[in-house]
Amino acid sequence: MKFFTICSTAVLLAAVPCLPQKLVDAGSPEVTIEGRKRLPVIQPLISPFNAQRRYVSPAKLSNSPRLQQLVRAGNLYLNVDDVIALTLENNLDIAIQRYGSFLAQEVLRRTQSGNAPRAFNVPIYNAPSSVSTAGITAASVTLAGGGGGVNSGGGLVATIGATPVQLDPVFTASAQFAHSTIPETLTIVSLVPYLVSSTQQFSFAYTQSFTPGTTIQFDYQGSHSHVNSPANAVNPYIYGTLDFNITQNLLQGFGKAVNNRYIRIAKNNMKVNDLNFKEQVITTIAGVLNLYWDLVSFDDDLHNKQKALETAEQLLEDNKHEVELGQQPAIVVTQAEAQVSQAREDLLIAQTNVAQQEIVLKNMLSRNNSVDSWLDDVHIVPLDHIVIPEKEDLPPAAQLIDEALAARPEIQLSKINLESQKISTEGTRNNLLPTLTGFADINNQGLAGQPNALCPAGISFCVPLQAFVGGGGTVLGEIFRRNYPNYSAGISVSIPFRNRVAQGDYVDDLLTERQTELQYQKTINDVRVQVKNAIISLQQARARYENAVATRKLAEQTLEAEQMRFKFGESTIATVVQAQRDLITDQTQEIQTMANYTHAKIAFDEALGRTLEVNHVSIAEAVSGHVARESKLPEAPPADSAKPGWLR
Repeated sequence: MKFFTICSTAVLLAAVPCLPQKLVDAGSPEVTIEGRKRLPVIQPLISPFNAQRRYVSPAKLSNSPRLQQLVRAGNLYLNVDDVIALTLENNLDIAIQRYGSFLAQEVLRRTQSGNAPRAFNVPIYNAPSSVSTAGITAASVTLAGGGGGVNSGGGLVATIGATPVQLDPVFTASAQFAHSTIPETLTIVSLVPYLVSSTQQFSFAYTQSFTPGTTIQFDYQGSHSHVNSPANAVNPYIYGTLDFNITQNLLQGFGKAVNNRYIRIAKNNMKVNDLNFKEQVITTIAGVLNLYWDLVSFDDDLHNKQKALETAEQLLEDNKHEVELGQQPAIVVTQAEAQVSQAREDLLIAQTNVAQQEIVLKNMLSRNNSVDSWLDDVHIVPLDHIVIPEKEDLPPAAQLIDEALAARPEIQLSKINLESQKISTEGTRNNLLPTLTGFADINNQGLAGQPNALCPAGISFCVPLQAFVGGGGTVLGEIFRRNYPNYSAGISVSIPFRNRVAQGDYVDDLLTERQTELQYQKTINDVRVQVKNAIISLQQARARYENAVATRKLAEQTLEAEQMRFKFGESTIATVVQAQRDLITDQTQEIQTMANYTHAKIAFDEALGRTLEVNHVSIAEAVSGHVARESKLPEAPPADSAKPGWLR
């Protein structure tokens, strides 16, 4: 009955309603563990075996307050710092990558039980391109191992080789109740024509394995029986046995290096995931900065086209006045009108570029751009303008390469993957060994009961030994005093002939390890090439900008000279109009070379692994999705803040 009471109590405790217990992790997701309310004494005993219900909070789809705080009078005023802050807080690519940390933690939890790690995929996404790339050279870095859609679970999933022991302890219990009636052919044994027995059997077992390849088991089995035979000295009687068994893998499956390799690989994959998250932040920040500076250049070009239209319209009015006075033929008006029409078309294209670029950038800075309709009516006003430094003070290329090799996450990622591959090879190499297992078993038994009332008086075998008279306590006393001990020990061996599966797996892992070594070297080579190309791209971008500035200045002088010649009748309206068009083209080219320089500089920082440092990005803030720095919107944003230097 005590057995039934214990079972009933456990069932009642298990039925208590669940009370949620929240665990808030760093980052936007929340993981909640819903445990069960237990009695203070019972909770420590059953918590290792209690299956907990785990719950993940819904995805956050609302934007940070910063987005609305930067809006004034229908305009979203942004500088570089605000663009980066909004990206860290609201960008969905980064938000998706945050879940990788939680996935990696759960994979580690799985491997700590001795099971193989589970693969998961959190791809690294590239930022979208600008709506118009005319004249803009995207000198971005293709990160080694990065890019859209790349599996960033990062590491290795080992499922072959020697199978590690199961590290989660297991408690099992069973109960059986039986009643039987068996006719007897040899009544001299049971002394009855048919044997009626009622039996209650129950067992408890605890099994635990350890990383050296050791498994222990405690097993208690007991039974309570009652028979109708007078031949038993005690009836009813209780029988119990306590068994301790230990087994040790001596060849295959021996050692921590084999049995905890899944755990070590999972921990490496957590490091890989952290590097992938950093890589996602770098990729996204670089992409958003390209979008922002392209918007600045598109806005500069829009101002340029507006001024060109104003100049063309003024020329048209002047020509009309001169035709009315008879100083010019009527054809000059037609030519000026054509110039106005072309200027209006150029202005429309510039306006379209700005409007579409705003849509792309707003989508990168908000979580629910498709839901918050108010954002559709907001126009972005960039508060920065592109500034080209007077010169580039670049250290020697060898020094920059060393800096990149130390800072680039892909180098560290490749090194960790190589380490994980070597760990996996340990397991497949161990699988080549025969299976040799040593075991030892200690078994103690006990028996007790009451004198059989069915046994006739005066018969010697009906008188039980006094040591057997008693109840459950007597049985347990006999067991723990080891009155009736049993011992056994031995070894077992299994030798597979040829063992082609293990041989194939081992060589396959060795080949993969060699490939990984070459991939590691390839990553180093790629980084070297990227740094060298980034240096050249930055230098060329500066040279193109300086040349564009010189060309634009010459075009300004040419237009001024032609206008003066036209005033004195030494030039034609067609020549003046062409000079105006050349100047507009050169001004646009200057803007494009400035945009080219920003792309080259961003790619240069990316190639050196400086993106986060240069832009003062904190990985801790990226993980949490909250930037502590508050944005300060100027009281009156300057009206010409987005104009290029030659317009201010």
